[in-house]
Amino acid sequence: MNVAVQGLPLQRPIKCVVWDLDHTLWDGILAEGDEVRLRPGVAALIRQLDQRGVLHSIASKNDYAQAMAKLQDFGLAEYFLYPQISWSAKSVALGHIRSKLNLGIDALLFIDGLPFEREEVQAAHPTVQCLDAAHYLLLPELDGIRYAPVADDASQRRLRYLQDQCRQQEEEQFQGPPEAFLASLQMKFQIAPATEADLLRAEELTLRTNQLNSTGVTYSAAQLRQLMDCPRHQLLVCELQDKFGSYGKIGLVLTELVGDVLMIRLLLMSCRVAARGVGSVLLNCLMQQALAAELRLQADFRRTARNRQMLVTYQFAGFTEVSRDGELIRFEHPLSAEVQFPSYIHVEFQRPAAGTTSYVHAPQSEGAVCAD
Repeated sequence: MNVAVQGLPLQRPIKCVVWDLDHTLWDGILAEGDEVRLRPGVAALIRQLDQRGVLHSIASKNDYAQAMAKLQDFGLAEYFLYPQISWSAKSVALGHIRSKLNLGIDALLFIDGLPFEREEVQAAHPTVQCLDAAHYLLLPELDGIRYAPVADDASQRRLRYLQDQCRQQEEEQFQGPPEAFLASLQMKFQIAPATEADLLRAEELTLRTNQLNSTGVTYSAAQLRQLMDCPRHQLLVCELQDKFGSYGKIGLVLTELVGDVLMIRLLLMSCRVAARGVGSVLLNCLMQQALAAELRLQADFRRTARNRQMLVTYQFAGFTEVSRDGELIRFEHPLSAEVQFPSYIHVEFQRPAAGTTSYVHAPQSEGAVCAD
């Protein structure tokens, strides 16, 4: 369904719906003593979108304790991540939510019943999608939600953000260097060939991942299935776990064997794990694979409006530009130095040909172990 908002259709992927409260989530004004009531169908709608992996938050001008108590009464408080309930401008609230969730501002959809509030947000954040609260029941039919793939683990997305909050709280309280904190997390990074069960999540990653994305090219599950079955290609998925639980499938890499070159056609990593350095760890594993097979290692990179962080990751890892064709940049790594893995992370790389797990690096070992 194509619903016009401020003259624009809602088409961009929606990762988080930010709700106002008064005359939006519920009828009435809480601060004026009204006996507020949830709007019809809104609770079921929030739970439905949560199961699809769409996050929820709040930007409301209200008393925080009073509003959260009312949400508890309605059984909905647990669904809202980083709620911004204060007397500040709604645009400021959305900026805080974007920062806490580590999402692009254009991934937010703001719902409010007052045109003034929607216009204030749009003036400060032109790429935020805004919706009149009168249309809230149409949310599941908006293009940015309706056509997004729903992976098997989508219903766990909110739980993983709650785990992230625990990680952030522990990091803020930690006394010591960053490496010591990372070691305390007991991280385990797993890389394995994609299976049929991974394809929807892999498609979703190509659609939703922007910052750590080497080309910005999207693939459907059907296209990924063809590549997965092609002998020249390897499609790998990555999962990160730590003592708080699993981050889920957070990375994807597509390589192609072209003569004596292992070509990285696509590499992406969820922004949720950017601070853990796993993008560089994944590149290290591919370097190790190329070295073991006596192949050169090259990578495609296409600059987008959002992926400068991926460019820095390639450059920091030692890749240098060898050619350019329009927007497409070709990088190559010299593969002359010994591959080093961070001491604080346990890495497992299941080689596609071997079919069994190879332990690439464990923190207690003396260094990287070539997994052939």
